[in-house]
Amino acid sequence: MPVSTISPSASFENASSNNGPNYNPALVVLTSLFFIWGFITCLNDILIPHLKAIFDLNYTQVMLVQFTFFTAYAIVSLPSGMLVEKIGYKAGIIIGLITAAVGTLLFYPAAGYRSYEIFLVALFVLASGITLLQVAANPYVAILGKPETAPSRLILSQAFNSLGTTIAPIFGSILILSVAVKGADELARMSMTDVEAYKLMEAGSVQTPYLLLTGMLILIAVIIAMFKLPKIEAASQASGNGEGSNYEHHHKSAWGYKHLVLGAVAIFVYVGGEVSIGSFLVNYFKELLQMPEAEAGTYVALYWGGAMIGRFFGAITLSDMKNSRRKNIYAALVFVLALVIAVYVTREYQNLASFSLSGFSKSLTFLVLVGVNYIAFNLGKPRPGRTLAILAFCAAALVLVSMFTNGPIAMWSILAVGLFNSIMFPTIFTLAIDGLGKHTGQGSGILCTAIVGGAILPVIQGFFADNIGIHHAFFIPVLCYVYIVFYGMRGHIPSFSKG
Repeated sequence: MPVSTISPSASFENASSNNGPNYNPALVVLTSLFFIWGFITCLNDILIPHLKAIFDLNYTQVMLVQFTFFTAYAIVSLPSGMLVEKIGYKAGIIIGLITAAVGTLLFYPAAGYRSYEIFLVALFVLASGITLLQVAANPYVAILGKPETAPSRLILSQAFNSLGTTIAPIFGSILILSVAVKGADELARMSMTDVEAYKLMEAGSVQTPYLLLTGMLILIAVIIAMFKLPKIEAASQASGNGEGSNYEHHHKSAWGYKHLVLGAVAIFVYVGGEVSIGSFLVNYFKELLQMPEAEAGTYVALYWGGAMIGRFFGAITLSDMKNSRRKNIYAALVFVLALVIAVYVTREYQNLASFSLSGFSKSLTFLVLVGVNYIAFNLGKPRPGRTLAILAFCAAALVLVSMFTNGPIAMWSILAVGLFNSIMFPTIFTLAIDGLGKHTGQGSGILCTAIVGGAILPVIQGFFADNIGIHHAFFIPVLCYVYIVFYGMRGHIPSFSKG
């Protein structure tokens, strides 16, 4: 599916190949960006129960974390798109990294003053930097290479984004939530003065992790500043995607393309649904299974790890790889990766070296769900729209199962949603900007603005969690996935009428 706005002559600065430009080094560098912003975004799922305990917040109040973070996308995305068009992809990426570093650095005074308001300001600045990274990097990856493999390429980059979201909950549980668990056991025996001192220490547990992130962001910015990224020239037209998008560009702006507007709605509900689920998992498992917060935090890694596994499957099944034997080998390696992640997460809590039959049986449960996900991908191939619809239907069904069951069934069904979320964002993104030509930059900004769904829908779900219970508040993501089924079936098909 073409999303290309580049001319065939696009090339590296001072570098070329006899067989055409080699974009692999640039893609490797850009992939590190997907990893780091996935890692940072997913740490919010650990911050939420941590800040809820420190500041004695209800669900609606603590969801201001996601509201503040994702509101930045609504405010910053369109200006970011215009900035990238003026200064270029590379400069936009560097400025985005520096802005994000300022945001992570602000966590230090936020914890020092134990101020929820400063935490929210820090999250807004951090998200503003990540927004600029998204606006620059998503279309850049899509156009670095053959147009027909753009979805596979973007999905593969998103898989490394999911690697960051998989590691983040484990990292956060060890360094952040474990401190809160110790405090809960001791508060009853402490004086009021000691309680305040301990809560200050709890808040301070975020300082070291976010200082490390500050250093990492600055380092990546320096590396990218020194790296020669390809110069991309915009072409007047884009090719078709095989689903009916061979057409001339009649519209004066990206807003004239119906499939883009409907795609923006799809991004809104997808991000809102995905973030709503992830934001509630720690408290959900604590309520359903009386699971300690730190242990529940490690299980969140399976939700986001599932997205990584699914994205690897998507990159394989939607690629132009002709060798079926090679595809099967890659798929088998993904299954092995899934098993390794599941065995690690389901080990006996707080014992890295332990291994038990119960833990292994849980791992096999996850592996069966991975198998169902792989079957769904093969049912959808090679049509991205059909694949999107099938996966969204499965996600909606799994959330419904979790809502109407309890115990392990409810837990595993909601965790499995991550597998089916996997390729939704990159697939919606590439379908929505298909055929926009010179309006691709504006279209990318519109789609990134729609990520504000991650700000609004978690707060709405928080309101329902406070009033009807956390269990049944998950009807919000169900509605989101139903719309995505529509977009995959019909909504993504471009309109050929003049604007």
